[in-house]
Amino acid sequence: MTDISQLIEKTDFFAQLSELDNSNLDSFVSFTHSLISGLNTGKIRTAYKDENNEWIANQWVKKAILVLFKFGNLADFSINNKFPFFDKHTIPTHPFSLDDKVRIVPGGTSVRNGSYIAPGVIIMPPAYVNIGAYVDSGTMIDSHALVGSCAQLGKNIHLSAASQVGGVLEPANAVPVIIEDNVMIGGNCGIYEGVIVRKGAVLGSGVILTSSMKVYDLVNEKIIQSVDGKPLEIPENAVVVAGSRPLSSQFANQNGLSVYTPIIIKYRDERTSSKVALTELLRQ
Repeated sequence: MTDISQLIEKTDFFAQLSELDNSNLDSFVSFTHSLISGLNTGKIRTAYKDENNEWIANQWVKKAILVLFKFGNLADFSINNKFPFFDKHTIPTHPFSLDDKVRIVPGGTSVRNGSYIAPGVIIMPPAYVNIGAYVDSGTMIDSHALVGSCAQLGKNIHLSAASQVGGVLEPANAVPVIIEDNVMIGGNCGIYEGVIVRKGAVLGSGVILTSSMKVYDLVNEKIIQSVDGKPLEIPENAVVVAGSRPLSSQFANQNGLSVYTPIIIKYRDERTSSKVALTELLRQ
């Protein structure tokens, strides 16, 4: 890992690869293999938690992934002439075997190489997991759900049908979307750039979160928002629903207009937990 990070941080690395030939092709192949292997096994991650419980972007990893896109050549990954697929040769689909202990239900799911899928994960069809993603054990990815590039998902998460966890590769110093352990994400939710959902939170169906939004905490009577470029953080055990607030202009008042806003209506208790626990039956 150290060798790859040092290599990618060299100022002339991109310049060396800009003209791939026999003199540096072996080096690029070795780099690609080491990076993908590290991402697939979870030994290399695009973000990590520091001693202060803060998530930090692993910038060199994101830069390395961009190298795969930049210098990969378009290749034919078609199953047959009725199912044609074409992508960069550096980023094919993830190789799985029964020994991985990942349940991928048939029906159109695709997982890109360079993503970590832990034993015990369940993926319902169709779903998509992009490069750099980390999905920890016990997590369920439901139908039509997306785990974007570099997104980090903890243990025992339920990502409900048609929900999206956005990806982020650029800028390299941007923290990807983080979903911590035991989070319940309802159907048709969207969690996008610059958002951290702390452990135990529940997002009701249709909740949309981005770093530019304000979240209104009715319990503590405060407004949660991103400050100084830091991620928007949903607190531990918060229960968030899709709400609205009125617009104050004269035109808005005349027409009764309001705008969407996420609202924390409570914090998780035994009753909430018992409802969420029903999803455990699907993981058996």
